[in-house]
Amino acid sequence: MSKYHHPSESEQELSGLHASSELDSSLPDADKEITAMDRLVEKAGKLCAWLVLLAMAISVYEVIMRYVFNSPTTWVHETTTFLVAAIFALGGPYTLARNRHIQINVLHDILPPGGRRWLKLVQLLLGIGFCVAIGYAAWILAWNATHTPGGEWRLQTSGSSWNSPLPAFTKLIVLLSVVLMAVQLLVRFGAFFRRKP
Repeated sequence: MSKYHHPSESEQELSGLHASSELDSSLPDADKEITAMDRLVEKAGKLCAWLVLLAMAISVYEVIMRYVFNSPTTWVHETTTFLVAAIFALGGPYTLARNRHIQINVLHDILPPGGRRWLKLVQLLLGIGFCVAIGYAAWILAWNATHTPGGEWRLQTSGSSWNSPLPAFTKLIVLLSVVLMAVQLLVRFGAFFRRKP
């Protein structure tokens, strides 16, 4: 019999579960506050990540059409711009859902647990206030991009030879992203008071 012990698969799985629980207990407080809403946004964000591949594919198509067949398109540039803008806008809710936004933890690290809890409340309120302010601006942009000054429905177009309505859709996606972030923060705000100190 070998003097070296080779762990069985079940022992490896138990070891992995133990390591996982140790990892969970060592996560920052912010990672423990992820809600069901955040998990839903994260799943949707992973689907939206495929837009990067689509943007790359149509860019390659444009290069081939332009330089190989001398037949440039009228739609690729605007579509790629729209897709990249959508990716960046939807990255806000996704980053918030995963708690991977830029964080400066100087105050958090020096405060006692009670102080950290109050600091978290301030952060949530500031975040909600930010979303309300940006959401108001995004609402005005989206409204103007989808309505005439008289209030009739119409989509803002690019004014190019293709003249697509993608500028209006871009502004709608920015509004959607800000609304999603506001809802995420409001859900966390509610969970804040349900969570024991």
